[in-house]
Amino acid sequence: MPGENRANPTLGTRGPMEVEAEAKPITALEIIYRDEFLVAVYKPAGLLVHRSEIDRRETRFAVQLLRDQLGQRVHTVHRLDKPTSGLMLFALNTEDATRLSLDFQEQKISKQYSALVRGFMPEQGHIDYAYALRYDPLDPATHDQSRKLAAVTHYRCARQFEVDIPLGRYPSARFSVLELKPKTGRKHQLRRHMKHLSHPIAGDTTYGDGRQNQWMRTHLNCHRLMLCATHLSFLHPRSGETIEMNVKPDASFSDVVNTIARQSS
Repeated sequence: MPGENRANPTLGTRGPMEVEAEAKPITALEIIYRDEFLVAVYKPAGLLVHRSEIDRRETRFAVQLLRDQLGQRVHTVHRLDKPTSGLMLFALNTEDATRLSLDFQEQKISKQYSALVRGFMPEQGHIDYAYALRYDPLDPATHDQSRKLAAVTHYRCARQFEVDIPLGRYPSARFSVLELKPKTGRKHQLRRHMKHLSHPIAGDTTYGDGRQNQWMRTHLNCHRLMLCATHLSFLHPRSGETIEMNVKPDASFSDVVNTIARQSS
């Protein structure tokens, strides 16, 4: 079962037709959890959360899709980058949206991601690397470009692979599958942290390795960022109960990892 928690949620499932379905226009989002106050969905890679200057040509947004699907307004409480897939939590009223947004800002909500990165990583560790966010006229936190914001990520290496196909100047291609736990919530934190370690996330066209990305497209038909939000844990804003949600990465992610595993030595 792809999703689970302790509050008897409405669960979604993903079957063998997922790859074909993701290639078609998205008309509905998979609901992982829903009650009268909150709803969590699985956001596919390539879908913007809401209208943005990032892509003015985009016409599909998670907020509008979910609003139309439920027949009521929904409110974002956190964000996922357009190329990132996985768990996305929404509130169904402004009061709970405000409360959960503060919980995210105050690091009271636990998050975990799966990522495929370049090279062999240590078994576990943490990254403590502060950086300034790109200037945003609507975000006062970004106005002082000399100010670096603390950013911490913990990681665990779950699997490692080596494929006997040259990648750039290397005679083979090495990869690690990581479990990433951000302790802070800076923009692009995981992508920037992995770049800082020289282990960029596969498919990252902003912070990644262009030669690796081309290798992924040529040998694995991979055209996405290999980053997926797989876990959320938080206190329900009404009941105070601990809600835990877990999902497995979607087929477009797991198929790439499985192909690498088959090709590895």
